[in-house]
Amino acid sequence: AFLAVWTLMMAAMMLPATTSVAALYARTIVVHRAPRMVVFTVAYLLVWAAAGLPAYALSAGLGRAAALPATAGTAVAAVVFAVSGVYQLTPLKDRCLAKCRSPIGVMLRYASYPRRSRDLRAGAHHGAFCLGCCWSLMTLLAAFGVMNLWAMVVLAAVITAEKLAPAGRVVARAVGIASIGLAVAVFWVPALAPGLTGGGTGGM
Repeated sequence: AFLAVWTLMMAAMMLPATTSVAALYARTIVVHRAPRMVVFTVAYLLVWAAAGLPAYALSAGLGRAAALPATAGTAVAAVVFAVSGVYQLTPLKDRCLAKCRSPIGVMLRYASYPRRSRDLRAGAHHGAFCLGCCWSLMTLLAAFGVMNLWAMVVLAAVITAEKLAPAGRVVARAVGIASIGLAVAVFWVPALAPGLTGGGTGGM
């Protein structure tokens, strides 16, 4: 049940940011475009579905943390904010983001794949880079509440801005710095992490 809801939620959050890459890939397909794009999309979603396994373990663990004294939940929230923020500033984040922001080179790579497995491999490859680009943002849902609709909307907007806006790299760094700031501020204002301090839903 968690994996089904998780995959649906990731599809909704990632759709605005991945439409441009999917449209560009579709232009490279001459015949049987619709069924091949279905394979591409399914492969992409399978990557996020697989990511739901560690997400489930994390959600279960953080759910237990939320049942601990408020100070423990606050400490866990600070760690979540800090880890997410630091990753936003790493070269690996930049590399993954570059693949999503400049997909022309990636399309040339996809063209070299064997035709029979091209759509499956291309979808999985793109999904892997999206996961590498966005996992740190998804972990913030643990702090804000996995089923927090407003958090989902804001994070989806951030992901879209990172990938499509001209200043996407600046947005990524700004979010990283803000997340590190939250790691400090949550000790004074625990309500900043309702999913872990008793004010929201930490797990599904």
